[in-house]
Amino acid sequence: MSYYLFLVTVPTIEEGKSIARILVEANLAACVNIIQKIFSIYTWKGNIEEDNEHLLLIKTTEEKSNLLIQKISEIHSYDIPECIGFKIEKGSEKYLNWIKEVVE
Repeated sequence: MSYYLFLVTVPTIEEGKSIARILVEANLAACVNIIQKIFSIYTWKGNIEEDNEHLLLIKTTEEKSNLLIQKISEIHSYDIPECIGFKIEKGSEKYLNWIKEVVE
């Protein structure tokens, strides 16, 4: 079994909470942490933009990762939401087992 951590930025804390709740209720994520008030600088439509955002840290399994990406694309307010997954190489066996139990 493989486990993933996804990074997703959102423009408001309300949207972050909404996305987190949807993902957890649908068993697509075991847990979503919300890091408030990050500052992002990025290129969008040829311009350098600066925005305050919030960062979601989403824990799931490889088996649920494609459904998670699809759901974020459907419900996120951005035209192209950041949704980047990293395979978790190491972790507490108990915690990883909990992720598996919750999303199955």
